[in-house]
Amino acid sequence: MDHGPEHEVLAATQRYCVERPIFSHQVLHGRLHKKEKVSEPIGDKIKQALSCTPKKVKHIIYRFLPICKWLPAYKPREYIVGDIVSGISTGVLQLPQGIAYALLAAVPPIFGLYSSFYPVIMYTVFGTSRHISIGPFAVISLMIGGVAVRLVPDDMFAGGMNSTNSTEERDHLRVKVAMSVTLLSGIIQFFLGVLRFGFVAIYLTEPLVRGFTTAAAVHVFTSQLKYLLGVKTKRHSGPLSVVYSTVAVVTNIKKLNIASLVVGVLCFGILLGGKEFNERFKKKLPAPIPLEFFAVVIGTGVSAGLDLKESYKLDVVGSLPLGLGTPAVPDASLFHLVYVDAIAIAIVGFSVTISMAKIFAIKHGYQVDGNQELIALGICNFFGSLFQTFSISCAISRSLVQEGTGGKTQLAGCLASLMILLVILAAGFLFESLPQAVLAAIVIVNLKGMMMQFTDLPHFWRTSKIELTIWLTTFVSSLFLGLDYGLITAVIIALMTVIYRTQSPRYRVLGQIPNTDVYCDVDAYEEVREHPGIKIFQINAPIYYANSDLYNNALRRKTGVNAAVIMAARRKILKKHAREMKRTNKPKSTVVKVVHDSEGGGEGGAKQEIQNDEQSGKGPAEPIVQNTFPEELERFMPPGANVHTIILDFTQVNFIDSVGVKTLKGIIKEYGDVGIYVYVAGCSEQVVEDLTRNKFFEKPSMKEMLFHSIYDAVLGCKVREALAQQAALAPPPQETTDQLDSPEP
Repeated sequence: MDHGPEHEVLAATQRYCVERPIFSHQVLHGRLHKKEKVSEPIGDKIKQALSCTPKKVKHIIYRFLPICKWLPAYKPREYIVGDIVSGISTGVLQLPQGIAYALLAAVPPIFGLYSSFYPVIMYTVFGTSRHISIGPFAVISLMIGGVAVRLVPDDMFAGGMNSTNSTEERDHLRVKVAMSVTLLSGIIQFFLGVLRFGFVAIYLTEPLVRGFTTAAAVHVFTSQLKYLLGVKTKRHSGPLSVVYSTVAVVTNIKKLNIASLVVGVLCFGILLGGKEFNERFKKKLPAPIPLEFFAVVIGTGVSAGLDLKESYKLDVVGSLPLGLGTPAVPDASLFHLVYVDAIAIAIVGFSVTISMAKIFAIKHGYQVDGNQELIALGICNFFGSLFQTFSISCAISRSLVQEGTGGKTQLAGCLASLMILLVILAAGFLFESLPQAVLAAIVIVNLKGMMMQFTDLPHFWRTSKIELTIWLTTFVSSLFLGLDYGLITAVIIALMTVIYRTQSPRYRVLGQIPNTDVYCDVDAYEEVREHPGIKIFQINAPIYYANSDLYNNALRRKTGVNAAVIMAARRKILKKHAREMKRTNKPKSTVVKVVHDSEGGGEGGAKQEIQNDEQSGKGPAEPIVQNTFPEELERFMPPGANVHTIILDFTQVNFIDSVGVKTLKGIIKEYGDVGIYVYVAGCSEQVVEDLTRNKFFEKPSMKEMLFHSIYDAVLGCKVREALAQQAALAPPPQETTDQLDSPEP
């Protein structure tokens, strides 16, 4: 007879089943011997830390200069072609994006090219990712622009923005602000990396990052509408800036520039269609078609040939001076005005970078170091600010191109930056006639990926309402409060959801799968059965000050055993029973009340308290043991009165604090007063240490209530009940005259 593969597996594992005693925590640890922890003397630790060995020096160099590790292992025959193709593809995309994102940062276009060159060279030396593209990124650029516009608004200049001198002065001041923010964010990132604070990215959970970048995409879109339509409006920043920007464009819609609209919409349609083409045929194309580069070249040529600036008043990029800018020290006196923005920019830039870096590292089988990434970004921003760059990060669209076109190492990014250097030194003037509407179309098209994140909402609705809440609150707060304060609000809300989850864990009552030692939720499976008189209660969270009262309430609610109700019902029944006995002139019963010794509840920790009605004195009284009452009165007992043991499953509790320990003691005493034992099962070593540290085991009887597993606790309970029944049925010892007269031993 074929029993199937499941029966064969079960039969094959039978030989691994072993017989063992019931393991309480005390019995189990009585059989084990702890290893002695040998701690090194402090002097030896200091000596080892300060020692200088070739291996340690090599490790330090590899950690802080990753290029020393991957460059000597470079394989030209395998890597060079892919890096060249990838570098060229990324470079032709980085040029228009650098110019376009400078407009988002509210600085002249040439500074976007600077930011596409210097940081990439430095990241090649200090970065650990081999595939991401470092440089201007839409979200970071918009955050920089928000600070610059807030501190240097258009209203500051009485001469009006049509004045050339006013425009130059405004741009100069905004560049100073951008450099100061960049320097401060670089310092923050560097020191966070040195102090090994790379873990801060874990607090920016995926729903938070996606909600934030979606809101940033809406901000970017509204900021580019005026360039696309050719409408003259001032730039807004701070809370409700997205509303003010939209209202300003709508109210001035009658003044739109038809030529700008035609150029922008035409460019937008071509770029959007080209991106869809690249995406659909990416496996057949050797490299994506650089549509942005072609749009820049064609747009510049048409604008210069038709003289659109003079003929149709079309806004163009303007001056792109040749040569590298003179290094300058940013103004540190602005730090107190921009430190909140600098912190937000530092964290968002690192979060986006490490997210993309990890994706490519997993795909290509190498590791990235979050702390070193912080240091690398800090160095890029710190030294870049000295050369007049604004804050940079990983650009998502360029990174996908750099990796998708066969890039193997950061030499691809280095080659892309050299192409930007060529434009800065020799060819910048060729792009001075580039319409700003073309740049606006390039920016908006590159927002497609972030705008598509609205499709996250149905997914989170199906999978997790809490993550949906994080996404929505992050999006709304970032949209209306601004990206800086929106991010702070989002992080606070995300932390509040963590507290909410620990305060609202899942509570379960467990039962046994027949003929196994497996215990599952009784509400989830039909086959699960509870043991008569035993309730097993489970929590899947730590027990600490924030949820200890909730745990106590849930224990009463889920198990249906409320010690206070049982005690009140018992007193009421006893009074009623006494009245009936008095009315029928019968002797009152003897009440045998089981009271746990102190805060105990373990086996052997109980004593009997006998209460007699001394006034009746008529004949022997009939004993009432624990919750056993005359049949006509048992129906008045509340639900759960027949429970004699509660087992608290701590297998999913990872820590318990002093408040939790006090709550646990209170539970044991409360149920012990009504004759119900309380056992604790499945404690981890950490929880046992927490209990010991908070003096839970002051009395030896408390140690008897801890069991290795639920199965052990149930068996211990059944053994205790069997011994109690055996003792109750055993005849009392007959005392002889000799025994009474004999002296005690």
